[in-house]
Amino acid sequence: MEIFKPTMYKKSIFDIDYQKLKNMGITCIVFDLDNTLGLIDEEKCPVKVKKLLKQLKKDFKIFVSSNNTKKRIEPYIKELEIEGFALALKPMAKNLRKIKKKYNFSKREMVMIGDQIMTDILSGNRFKIMTILVDPLGKKDLKVTYFNRIFEQKIVDSYQKRGIFERGKYYE
Repeated sequence: MEIFKPTMYKKSIFDIDYQKLKNMGITCIVFDLDNTLGLIDEEKCPVKVKKLLKQLKKDFKIFVSSNNTKKRIEPYIKELEIEGFALALKPMAKNLRKIKKKYNFSKREMVMIGDQIMTDILSGNRFKIMTILVDPLGKKDLKVTYFNRIFEQKIVDSYQKRGIFERGKYYE
């Protein structure tokens, strides 16, 4: 069941020490979109996120991998001038595999960052790359995510009972 445990846990993408990731040899960051980079009903990338990703692009190759539609991710990837994958079918790792192969990254160079244990963290862990869980930006989710959150809570409860992971206790 450790397959669901993130390598790191941070409050948001703004609390991650990206210099530390760079020092660890990370060169590729794959972000989830909904409730990680923006709220589910935000059509445009928030200014603060745009500024952060513009900075990160100086040191990292940035991607978006979302289970949402192309129509949903298109405004973000165009505005951010990055590559993105819609209908990613996370927790499958097919897009992580594509990125690794196309850009010749090693798994040690890659990190998956997202707000869902059942999709983002599981896909990264299954692919054996670093994973960073962040708290969801909002409470509103896709309908399918509602069911994932139920299973996610059961996992979190189990981890908390064993002293492995607890919501709100951030770590690196």
